[in-house]
Parts: sequence; C-alpha cells; structure tokens
Amino acid sequence: MTVRTPSLAIRDDTDDCGSGGGADTFFGLRIASIFIILVGSMFGSLFPVIAMRYSKYVKVPNGIFEFAKWFGSGVIIATAFIHLLSPAIDELGSTCLSDAWQGYPYALALCLLSIFGIFIVELIAFRWGTAKLAKLGFVYDAHGHEAGAHAAPAPETLARDNIEGEKDVRDLSRVMEEARAGSRSSRSVNREDESDLKETSRGNVAVLDSPLTQILGVAILEFGVVLHSVLVGLTLAVDPDFKVLFVVLVFHQTFEGLGVGSRLAYMQKHLPQAYRNVSVYGALLYGITTPVGIAAGLGVRTTYNPDSTTASIVSGVMDSLSAGILIYTGMVELLAHEFLFSDEMRKSSNTRLARCVCTMLLGCGLMALLGKWA
Repeated sequence: MTVRTPSLAIRDDTDDCGSGGGADTFFGLRIASIFIILVGSMFGSLFPVIAMRYSKYVKVPNGIFEFAKWFGSGVIIATAFIHLLSPAIDELGSTCLSDAWQGYPYALALCLLSIFGIFIVELIAFRWGTAKLAKLGFVYDAHGHEAGAHAAPAPETLARDNIEGEKDVRDLSRVMEEARAGSRSSRSVNREDESDLKETSRGNVAVLDSPLTQILGVAILEFGVVLHSVLVGLTLAVDPDFKVLFVVLVFHQTFEGLGVGSRLAYMQKHLPQAYRNVSVYGALLYGITTPVGIAAGLGVRTTYNPDSTTASIVSGVMDSLSAGILIYTGMVELLAHEFLFSDEMRKSSNTRLARCVCTMLLGCGLMALLGKWA
C-alpha cells in the first residue's frame, strides 16, 4: 500500500479550484484590449516624461505636473494595499491550497520580507554612496530634498558641509572638475550639468545627485508595479467577468502609469544628459507590461486558469512581494521624504501643503474605489 504525502500546493478534494482553461468569451474584444490598454498605459507613463523634457515647446502649466506627481503618489499607495496585498491574502489563503498554507499568514510574511529587503538594499546603497562622496568632501544632508522630487533613496541628497553664503556654485563646480580630473582628465563638466547644478543650489545649499541612486530608487518602484501589471494582464485575458474588469483596468493602468510617469519625469529633471533616456525607457517598459501579459494569457488560455492552485500560489507570492515594494516606496520615499523631510514643503504655505495632501488623497481614494471591481 502506497502512502501519499500531502502536497504543499494542491488539494484534490475541492471541486471549484479552477481546473482546465480560462474563459474564452469575447475573444475579439480581448484582443482589442491589448491595444486599448497599451494606449492608456503609454499615455499615463509617457506624457509627464515627454511634457517635462520638451517643456520649452510643450507649454504645460506647472500645476499639472504637480497634480500628476501627488495624485500618482496616492495611486501607488492604494495599489499596494488594495490591489496587491488584499488579493495576495485571498490567493495564499485559498481553500484550494493544502492545509500547510492555511496555518500561517504567508502573504503578510512575504510582504514584510520584501519591505526589509528593499530597506537593506537602500541602506547598502546609502553607505556606499556616502563613503564615495565623502572622499570628495561631501556629507549627507538628511533634509536635503530640494532635488528629491522623485522616488529615489537618500544617498543622492548630499550637500557640501562647508558651503556658506559667500561661496557660490562656481566653487562647487571647480571642486567637482578637480575631482573628476584624476580619473577622467580628458573630460570636463558639460554646460548642461553646470546649469542643473546651479538650479539645485538655491538657498546657498548645493545638492549633489548621484544618477545611479536616483535610477535605483525609481527602478525599485517600477519593479513592483511591473510585476503587478503582468499578472493583471494574464488575469484579464482569461477572466469570465471580462467586460467589468476591462473597463476598470483601463482607468487602473492609466492612473498607475501617471504615478510612475510623474516620478520618472521629476527624476530626469535632475539627471545628467547622458542618463535622461532612462526615464523614457522606464515609461515604455511600464506601458508594454500589461499588454504583454494579456497577449501571453490569450496564448495559454486553454490551459491557464487564474483560480487554479498553481496560479494562486504564483500570483499570491508575486503580489505579496510587490505590495512590500510599493508600501516601502510609498511610505518612505513618497510620504516621509517629500512631506516631512522636504525643504521645499517645509517652506511652502499651508494652502499649498493642503492642496498637495488633498491631491494625494484623491488619487488614493479613486484607486481604492476601483478595488471594488478589480
């Protein structure tokens, strides 16, 4: 007699665990959804980037950029809790999974693991970045967020400790040129970088941004969003309630794209010319992820079912990890850095502060409301 050990993944005594393929209705509309959502996602993510890059030719009021920035922050935070963590709890707590999954809150544990994983990555980047810049005579300024209008970690907000009112930006430019001359004697600071430096040196505080740390911060944010977007696309391709989910996801992906795009736009504003295409690549990557997920889902629609045990485990794990990434980014990089520690916000009027908070709450509220249907 053969004794079968219980699988960690699957229960065979449940009838409604999604065996077989997904729904195949509205096939033409499901194909069309690839291109419709592609347009919405691309518009949301690319518009802030393109508009800010070509602001000399595209006259977009500054208030529009600010609205997109704070609205997007609210969208990202609501996505983490309503669209990622809540479904992950349901998926990893599904009765289709074995009893081993029921005895521990795996979704919350994975989310916690993700939060501390991102924290450790940023901590290492912070220590490495400050050590490198200390050799040039720069020190970390905990409240130096003049150039921090993007989801980037703390190391890039570094200020010169001995810059007083009598020292101007030319002094800092000279120091930077001398530091670079040792390893790259044939190169000098280009005019664009000098103008960016002057722009971020108002108030006698010069802020030195590290392109790699800025890119790392936004990459962490986009990584969590991209994982979520691919899974959403797979689900839309085979979900029986296609029409409702499709309408909701058009708004969902556009709003989420606006959040990512506004961060990419503000990041490129403070990057040297050589790095500015990174923001465009990031926007394009976000724009294609959900359509790619839909296309993949349509390709495997006869075998893939989002209610199956394997799909529940994969989706639950990915959603949990993505939720942790967006929770950390939303709370630390977006709220703490840009409201509590931002020199710009500290000097703003109460009216402007209230407007920014209300805009963020609007984005959070609308994205949370969409969670009722998707």
